[in-house]
Amino acid sequence: MSNKDTSQRKKDHIDMALKSQIERADNRFFYEPILQGTQMPPLQKSPLGKKEMRAPIWISSMTGGTGKAKHINQNLGKVCGKYGLGMGLGSCRIILENNEYLEDFQLRKHIGNEIPFYANLGIAQIEKIAKSGRWEKISELIDKTETDGLIVHINPLQEWLQPEGDTIEQAPLDTLKSLLNKLDIQLIVKEVGQGMGPKSLNELFKLPITAIDFGALGGTNFALLELMRNSPHMLENFGLIANLGHKAEEMVIFCNDILENLAETNTKTIIVSGGIKTFLDGFYFTSLIKSNAIYGQAWAMLQRANKSFEVLDQFVEYQIKGLQMASQLLSPKPLRNFDK
Repeated sequence: MSNKDTSQRKKDHIDMALKSQIERADNRFFYEPILQGTQMPPLQKSPLGKKEMRAPIWISSMTGGTGKAKHINQNLGKVCGKYGLGMGLGSCRIILENNEYLEDFQLRKHIGNEIPFYANLGIAQIEKIAKSGRWEKISELIDKTETDGLIVHINPLQEWLQPEGDTIEQAPLDTLKSLLNKLDIQLIVKEVGQGMGPKSLNELFKLPITAIDFGALGGTNFALLELMRNSPHMLENFGLIANLGHKAEEMVIFCNDILENLAETNTKTIIVSGGIKTFLDGFYFTSLIKSNAIYGQAWAMLQRANKSFEVLDQFVEYQIKGLQMASQLLSPKPLRNFDK
């Protein structure tokens, strides 16, 4: 660096010193500056099912079957292929019987064959398939989307509040067991914005599933979304329902307690999602779970994918660089020391 460059840098420091005062620390981490240099190594690969991701970032299920879905999904697929991220499709219900919107969901050519990529159906659709005995519809869906398996989203509050909502007639746990008995597929189970309590998580850990996806309280809340779509009377009387559920930090504690007490678990991976705004959120929670863990983002990815691939690409690049830094210089504190 030349003397001129050094002089300008020092001037910048003086000019910006007052603006760079920090009022509040992020108290989730110990910062350890003397143990590593700034040469950041590649991230370790993260297994999910039978495949691996090059970064522990999962693009959570979002959209399909609408006018903008093709553009958004293609951008998401391309960024997954470039950086080795995994992805879950939005609900594939619209293509169970009709292939009009199938192209919106066919992203394997963008993602590549080595990256985990999953189809998605709601528990209400699985229940209807179970009643009809048409289990082949799920296998056909996985085949035509060229996905590795199926995500089942569990969403009783959303269905209850949705003007066009489906009735879920039996316990989702029973439907999931029927699905696993009938089909040998890789299965991910998720909530859609309320998270899950310890009894539900405990039962899921006993099942031979690929992953549990939190869908925790704190991100996009589909119960509130449906209330907003419903009548003002519904919103006035049931608005508090949207606040029910469990945030990611609480679910991490639930999972660790369960994992300590279960003799064995069939579930291989946890996807921490719901309110994960930054790479620091993702790094913090995945580091504390006593299991293989990755983190999922939906809205943060969707809004950038809707703008352009370039905007999305830069966001993901910075996420990965941030994770590399965090893995070198930060040590997460236990949750009990988290200054909320």
